[in-house]
Amino acid sequence: MAKPLVLVTADVKAVDGYDWHAAPSTYLKALMSGASVIPVILPSLGAEIDIDGALDQVDGVLATGSRSNVNPQIYGGDATDENGPYDPGRDATTLPLLKRAVERGIPVFAICRGMQELNVALGGTLLTEIQDLAGRADHRAPTSQHQDERFKIAHAVEIEPDSILSGILGEEPVDVNSLHRQALGRLGASLKVEARAEDGTIEAVSVADAPGFVIATQWHPEYWVATDQPSRGLFEAFGAAARAHRSKRLG
Repeated sequence: MAKPLVLVTADVKAVDGYDWHAAPSTYLKALMSGASVIPVILPSLGAEIDIDGALDQVDGVLATGSRSNVNPQIYGGDATDENGPYDPGRDATTLPLLKRAVERGIPVFAICRGMQELNVALGGTLLTEIQDLAGRADHRAPTSQHQDERFKIAHAVEIEPDSILSGILGEEPVDVNSLHRQALGRLGASLKVEARAEDGTIEAVSVADAPGFVIATQWHPEYWVATDQPSRGLFEAFGAAARAHRSKRLG
C-alpha cells in the first residue's frame, strides 16, 4: 500500500541570486521514519498556489519551525528589525494553507513557527521577545555551534488532562527542548491549550471543533524522534491520522 503524502511548508531563502524554497531535513526525515509518510515540500508562492487543489491530493500538512517570524502587521502589531527576519512568501502561503486544511479535516501537525502560524491563521496574536516579559523564562536556544546542544532538553511541560495530547503522551509532565523567542498571545478561534510551561507559556494547542487531527507544539519533537519516545509518539499519531485520511480520501 502506498504511503500517505504530507505537504511540508517551505521557507524562502535568497541564495546566489535565486529564491530557494526549502525545508530542513530534520522534519523530512522525521516524517519518513516517525510517521511513515512521504513528505512533499510546497513552495511558498502565495496566491499562485491552488491551495485546495494541493490539499485534494495529500493526506496531511506539516508546518515547520523557522528562524523567521510571522509579520506582526498581519495580526495588528508592528514589524521591527529586532523582531525579524520575516518571510512574506511563507506567510502568504502557510496561513491560508493551515486555515483551509483545518476546515477540510486534513491532518495538521504544526511545530514552533508552525504553531504560531496556526494561531495567526485562526485570528490569534503573538507575543514577541517573551524573554523580556515579566515572569517569563528565557525560551531561546543555547548559543552553540552544535545542534545537539541547541536542541537539548530544556524544561518540562504540563499536559492538560483529558486533552488530545494526553491521549498521545499521557498526563504526566513531558521534558522538551526550547528554541523560541515568541509565544502565543490571544488564542485564535477554537484553539485549545494542550500544554504549558511552568512560566505559563503555551507549549501546545489543538483546535477544539476541528473535523480532523490537529496538534501543534512550540517545541521541536522532530529533532529527537529517533531516541525520544514522546517525540516519536507525536509523529506516530500524525502518521496514523494521515493514513486514516488517505483511506477515506481514496475510498
